[in-house]
Amino acid sequence: MFKPLLVNSAYYINTSKKYAKIKHFFYNLLENSNYKYKRVFDLFMIVLIFSSVVILIREVKSPINDGLLFFNNYVISIIFFIEYMLRFWISSSITEVIIKQSEHDLMLGDEFKAAKALKKIALIKLKYVFSVKAIIDLLAIIPFFHQLKLFILFRVFKLFRYAKSIQTFASIIATKKFEFFTLFTFASIVIFVSSVLVYVMEANNPASAVNTFFEAIYWSIVTISTVGYGDITPITQEGRIVSMFVIIAGIAVFSFTTSLIVTGFTEKLDEIKDKKLLDDIANMKKFYLICGYEDISKEISKKLIQSNKVIILEENHEKASQAKKDGFFVLNYDPGSIESYQKLKINIQEQVKAILCLSHSDVENVYTALTIRSFNKDVFILSILKNKINKNKLLFAGVNELFYEKELIGMIAKGFIGQPVAFELIHALRSSYNGVDMQEIVVSERILDSFTIVGNLKYKKYKILLLGIYKKSQKEFCFNPPDTTTLELGDYLLIIGNIQFIKEFSNFLHKKSDV
Repeated sequence: MFKPLLVNSAYYINTSKKYAKIKHFFYNLLENSNYKYKRVFDLFMIVLIFSSVVILIREVKSPINDGLLFFNNYVISIIFFIEYMLRFWISSSITEVIIKQSEHDLMLGDEFKAAKALKKIALIKLKYVFSVKAIIDLLAIIPFFHQLKLFILFRVFKLFRYAKSIQTFASIIATKKFEFFTLFTFASIVIFVSSVLVYVMEANNPASAVNTFFEAIYWSIVTISTVGYGDITPITQEGRIVSMFVIIAGIAVFSFTTSLIVTGFTEKLDEIKDKKLLDDIANMKKFYLICGYEDISKEISKKLIQSNKVIILEENHEKASQAKKDGFFVLNYDPGSIESYQKLKINIQEQVKAILCLSHSDVENVYTALTIRSFNKDVFILSILKNKINKNKLLFAGVNELFYEKELIGMIAKGFIGQPVAFELIHALRSSYNGVDMQEIVVSERILDSFTIVGNLKYKKYKILLLGIYKKSQKEFCFNPPDTTTLELGDYLLIIGNIQFIKEFSNFLHKKSDV
């Protein structure tokens, strides 16, 4: 009876949208640094921590009214207790453990092993309970159960949860834990040996301030830290010799500590900058995402950035560094890896205008498109095509629009470089409004019989836009040509507008020649 009830309850809770929504909300509030309300929550908790410490300091020499004592010992403690229980809840999913164990046993044809599932749950939860942050959270609650004032000070350590700068510093220290452990071992040996030597040399001297071994240890720590209070000083010649060695060791320890911290910051500098950039990207409303940094990426980014925000993903470290030097927002991520987009923590559907795959390789662009389509089916993807045989591969990968360098459209794309509205037009063109299209009209002899310059075309009458002309004789694309531009046999007119209007305009050009 118990086992089926346990499994059914787990499935019911795990499939409940309301339960998932509530848990997701509290997870974002407590753990998701990109959640808009987390900053407010963190600030609220920081105010409570400092309020508690201020009350404790004031209580030392001044009487505190019962209202403040109640607020400090009970109200703040209850808030911290609720926070602790919520973190305990969201740290792992009990229902998923039960369901996985149930399905595993069912697949093997065994009876559901409830005891094994409960054991796994206990281990997972205990792992959280005995984590450093959870222990600090628990100690901060103790004043609610016991009027021990010193435990209130543990609330200060909760700042590690809410202050990003402190978390960054702690992570830097963690990367150098072996070096710091070596330094701590060296300092401990120096302190112990010097304490023993000073105690042996000074303790039997009536004029010496060192009377106990504890005082010797205190003197050694104060000396090696280069603080030197002067309340305890050796008076024997031997003791002073020991002092000189301890002072030299203290300088070495201090220098080594400083170099470790500086080195740690230097090594983490790029990571810190990337993290700050990720936070900035998460707060962006609309931007273009360019995958790959080549010459064409640089030129397109220069123009897009004038009126849009652009983010570049480039796997190659040298190219990414060059993109940073060129003044762009760039992340040294692999565009073909799903982990890159998970790190971005963005809503592609709402935040990204379009994704431009501009890598030097069709294969890389295919992988990028496939990766994006694996988690988003709707975002607009534009890709450059290097080799015509790969056209179908890119289209099958989910690319919406291709630019083939060796044909007209590739030449037009090069002509777009330097034109600030080009990609905005293309993006609008391939949007959900299917009534708009882009077509090329070849200037034939029939057209030349009646139209010799652009001004004669009267395209504005048909409510269409002449984006440009590809001049066959000059092998270049002329963007937004003036009315005096001469038409030549074999030129291509690039037209944008309503499909029906383009058709009527094309008919006009060819019928006119019959007049």
